Amino acid sequence: MGKKIKKEVEPPPKDVFDPLTIEIKKAATVVLMLNSPEEEILAKACEAIYKFALKGEENKATLLELGAVEPLTKLLTHKDKVVRRNATMIFGILTSNSDVKKLLRELEVMNSVIAQLAPEEEVVIHEFASLCLANMSVEYTGKVQIFEHGGLKPLIRLLSSPDPDVKKNSIECIYNLVQDFQCRTTLQELNAIPPILELLKSEYPIIQLLALKTLGVITCDKESRTMLKDNQGLDQLTKILEAKELNDLHVEALSVIANCLEDMDTMVLMQQTGDLKKLLSFAENSTIPDIQKNAAKAITKAAYDPKNRKFFHEQEVEKCLVTLLGSDSEETKIAAAQAISAMSENSSSKDFFNTQGIPQIVQLLRSDNEEVREAAALALANLTTRSPANANAAAEADAIAPLINILSSKRDGAIANAATVLTNMAIQEPLRSVIQSHEVMHALLGPLHSTNTVVQSTAAFTVAATACDMEARNELRNCGGLEPLTELLHSKNDEVRRNASWAVMVCASDELTAVELYRLGALDILEEINLSVSRKNKFSEAAYNKLLNNNLSLKYSQTGYLSSSNIITDGFYDCGRKNPGTKLLPLKELCLQELNDHRAILLVNSKFDTFHFSAGFGSPTEEKSEPTSGRNTVLSRGAAKEKGSRKGRGKKEEEKVKEEEEVLAVPKLTESSPDKEWYPPPDPEFCVYVYEVTKSILPIINIKDQIEALAKYVADKMGGKISKEKLSDFSWELHISELKFQLKSNVIPIGYIKKGIFYHRALLFKALADKIGVGCCLVRGEYSRAWNEVRLLNEARKGIIGRLPPPEEYIVDLMFHPGALLKLGSREADLYRFL
Repeated sequence: MGKKIKKEVEPPPKDVFDPLTIEIKKAATVVLMLNSPEEEILAKACEAIYKFALKGEENKATLLELGAVEPLTKLLTHKDKVVRRNATMIFGILTSNSDVKKLLRELEVMNSVIAQLAPEEEVVIHEFASLCLANMSVEYTGKVQIFEHGGLKPLIRLLSSPDPDVKKNSIECIYNLVQDFQCRTTLQELNAIPPILELLKSEYPIIQLLALKTLGVITCDKESRTMLKDNQGLDQLTKILEAKELNDLHVEALSVIANCLEDMDTMVLMQQTGDLKKLLSFAENSTIPDIQKNAAKAITKAAYDPKNRKFFHEQEVEKCLVTLLGSDSEETKIAAAQAISAMSENSSSKDFFNTQGIPQIVQLLRSDNEEVREAAALALANLTTRSPANANAAAEADAIAPLINILSSKRDGAIANAATVLTNMAIQEPLRSVIQSHEVMHALLGPLHSTNTVVQSTAAFTVAATACDMEARNELRNCGGLEPLTELLHSKNDEVRRNASWAVMVCASDELTAVELYRLGALDILEEINLSVSRKNKFSEAAYNKLLNNNLSLKYSQTGYLSSSNIITDGFYDCGRKNPGTKLLPLKELCLQELNDHRAILLVNSKFDTFHFSAGFGSPTEEKSEPTSGRNTVLSRGAAKEKGSRKGRGKKEEEKVKEEEEVLAVPKLTESSPDKEWYPPPDPEFCVYVYEVTKSILPIINIKDQIEALAKYVADKMGGKISKEKLSDFSWELHISELKFQLKSNVIPIGYIKKGIFYHRALLFKALADKIGVGCCLVRGEYSRAWNEVRLLNEARKGIIGRLPPPEEYIVDLMFHPGALLKLGSREADLYRFL
């Protein structure tokens, strides 16, 4: 044997690159790899891109920006199966992005995608290719391309695929395609009904749902309905309706049956077998009134469910209903209007009817048929609820006049519906003005007197919505509408009582109406309601407070308190504390009463009329003096001069006083001509007070100084400072009695009082403070006591960080030390109020 010689290893060729493993972290780098000639790199790059695209929409947009779509389209036809599969999977995911879909349509890759549906391709490719087509078929251009490239036939074949995802994607794409009439015709030629019906037996609800939706579209054509019936499709649909566990498919099954009912023989057949349900979906192309009516009724019943409404909207049932409104059959019109009413719960449907539907419904409001008018009003009521756009559309269609006419209808439902529409319109001020111009308050009188609680409730609600202006409230008051409205407060029905309270609250916004409501007993009823835990509501409480706050004379008489926000205006009068069970009489009636020995009624009035001046009331600009106070003020320049010259006046002064007493001896206030409009007694003195405090006290910057100056002014006008020891000697009662006798009236204007006690001064202070914007409260106490409370900041008690403490409350002394501020709760304040 020869010696073994060791074989030498040959070195690798110099032109071969050694394998290189790298870690790629940038999507842009992977996209560049899509242009590689190596299949393994392409497969791995596609796999990485697929995982990246799965993570979200932002990544899909990133891939589009990086230019990944175009090289990927070339890989759809790659000879390597793995590369082709991975590229197809990517497009199944990417095509959910609208921009990707747009680019693919431009690149015209539909042939390449449809080719992946070939029988020899594996299931994964079928799944993602069908998903890509389903995504592309959402838009019209995509539908056209799929159809033109023959995509419908392989999709129908894949309905029999063993893979549920393939079935789901295929039927979804077919559903989108058959929205087009031409596709539906081709579907019939390809005998697609049997495989679609087979999908109804699927264990996957989404597949069953898509199959039913597809049948719902294609059975719009008679040929498809015939094919469905020939393939025992009605039996399968009936079984779905009978299966309670498939209730999520009932709406779609009913929609197919409703289409089939367009064929009379089908309807007869289903009636004979007992399978016909009144819950039909629609019969879009039918011209038979009974089918239209039944279809509309089916929609009405089904549309009470939100999911059903959404489905009907997707099927554009609104167009069908608008068409039915123009039917020659009154029953069909009624059913269509009722269906629209139910569909209006869907916001998208409500928007649709804005331009298509509302004008036709408004026309039905003028029908001679009461039921048609009621149904039309119901549809408008729901369409305009929470929809200002629809309310405007109804007004533009001239709905207001017929709606107000319906308020006098004999049908309670029609009245309630019309009132609801008017309420929905009145929320907008321009429409409210138009409604008011049609004398809506007169039209509401009948509904307010109704015995039907629904009518009562909606009528009261309409009053609340339309009585936002003084003119409307005047109309309601003048036509006698406040009386039935007040009666509704007694209702045992919670909604009626609530809406009546709301309307009363709105109507009580001005003093005249508030006074009339009080006269009718509204305040007493509201007070009783608010004492009941079960009957009261937030509007009854608000209405009670509104009535008081807009009838301050009543509020002060009843509660003995006016807040700083309760501004005394001309015509305010103080009758003293109101006894339980008694009514506060109107000022006019009090002025016309004979003289009595009761407490004098104090009147605040800075307005005056020429008739009263001619009857003997002096002009407020007349120059005259009084020993007690005169026209001067401690703040006026002539005060000191007048005081200094008073001593030497002698007889001249007495003559002046006598002249003033003659001025005060005016004719009886009730002796006015019956032809003249009645005015409250004038108060020229108070007019001067207002002028003087406005000129002298209003400009004072410091609020505390303002209060002190005003307090001294008020005290000076009503007898000056009175010591506690001489309080009993202050003969104010005699002065008031003389004024009553001189004026021949129980009502005394506040400016005439020259000797005033606590409650006179407190009222004058509040009235003048309100005129110049000084915030104060008026509080009634016992035994002729009343006082004013003010709130002031004490800056001396400023916190460490500069924060001011809460305002402190004071009582203004108008008697013992005019201008002094007594801290509320202090002994001095208590003495002033009670002792």
